[in-house]
Amino acid sequence: MAEYDLVVIGSGPGGYVAAIRASQLGMNVACIERAELGGVCLNWGCIPSKALLHTAKLYRELNHGKKWGFTVNGDIEVNWEQVIKRSRKVAGRLNKGVGSLFKKYGVTHVEGEARLDRPGLVVVKGAEGEQKLEAKHIIVATGARARALPGLEFDGDKIMNYRNALVVDEMPERILIVGGGAIGCEFAYFFNSFGSKVTQVEMMDRLLPIEDKEISASLGRSFDKYGIDVRTGAIATDIKLTENGVTATIKKVGSDEGETVEFDKALIAIGIVSNVEGLNLEECGVELNRGVIKVDADLKTTTPGIYSIGDCAGAPALAHKASAEGVHCVERIAGHAGKPIDYGNIPNCTYCEPQVASVGLTEETCKEQGLDYRVGKFPFMASGKSLAIDEKDGFVKVLFDKGTGELLGCHIIGYGATELIAEMTLARSMEATEAEILGTIHAHPTLAEALHEAVGQAFGESVNY
Repeated sequence: MAEYDLVVIGSGPGGYVAAIRASQLGMNVACIERAELGGVCLNWGCIPSKALLHTAKLYRELNHGKKWGFTVNGDIEVNWEQVIKRSRKVAGRLNKGVGSLFKKYGVTHVEGEARLDRPGLVVVKGAEGEQKLEAKHIIVATGARARALPGLEFDGDKIMNYRNALVVDEMPERILIVGGGAIGCEFAYFFNSFGSKVTQVEMMDRLLPIEDKEISASLGRSFDKYGIDVRTGAIATDIKLTENGVTATIKKVGSDEGETVEFDKALIAIGIVSNVEGLNLEECGVELNRGVIKVDADLKTTTPGIYSIGDCAGAPALAHKASAEGVHCVERIAGHAGKPIDYGNIPNCTYCEPQVASVGLTEETCKEQGLDYRVGKFPFMASGKSLAIDEKDGFVKVLFDKGTGELLGCHIIGYGATELIAEMTLARSMEATEAEILGTIHAHPTLAEALHEAVGQAFGESVNY
């Protein structure tokens, strides 16, 4: 029986980061993975999807070459096999990178399916049989998978989840996307870019329901301009396979009547389910709450010596949240002091175009909490850099507490939003007020100037709008 200080189950952005950080802190670490190193995010989520989204944006740009002074003769031919191949190559390179990092830091990679035999003992079933790993500490970082509609299983072809959509063999002429969250919006943009007729259904009253209402409304206008048929406050029912594709009845929430529409494919993007089955967790005293592993501020479960991080330990289902939890968890195990994770300061990012990014409170939340706040907004239309690169859609919105000057939240829709949000996340981490932000010289011309100008708008000091 092999003995370790720490065994990590799962090698996604939470698990592999936890394993490496623990090794850096002097622990003898093993990381168990039943599939590819890097988990869903690296292999079947964050990374390959961003590769495809970048290709989609380039394709849009190429089709509007005249505005840039380019002459494109005839239709632009898309080598679909190469598009998919490139995204898989990117994922494959990073997968190998995790393996190299494990070798560099001395993390033992164990391949196979893990289960807890008891606290402190993990059994791994691999290609060559079972092996047992004894560990003082165990971190469960098994992630999550796409949630299916009740009674409708994914077949990988006509009824797809995000993983299937990443390797679709051809562009569907008509596609139904159920869900208006980040994954649904990213794929709506992607398929629309390559000419698919997209119908997107969201049961809430707007796309990206967790975002600020003004941001959601702006994205809705952009999608309408693209020709995406967005149906909010609606549901898709009676989704059925046909010989040529699928049919679905789309109707308003609360209505008995709807419209039955035919599609070539349907993508279901209605959330995720934690991967907790088969781990023997409850038998080991680990409490679950609605299928999610219950943890405290230091990621401890209800069983001493067992911890959990990432998607299987609850929302938000974000790779960077999982990584932060991995670092915090192992540093606590090692006896390090430090602040607990500030879950109110984790940025949200959606990578369709225009991109959406946010951190902190929305204006609706400020109102619900009865806060006295200031609002500042700056449109990219007024940004010199935005005009120069013809990325004029969108704006920056900031919220400040009137009494203290605390930055309550920042919301961005527009090109590069997912990069720009880091500045305001850092500002909130450092408890910066408007004085520090306005006193920071932003390079010109840059998109980041829009952040500075939005803060200036909130306090009557913007000179460019």
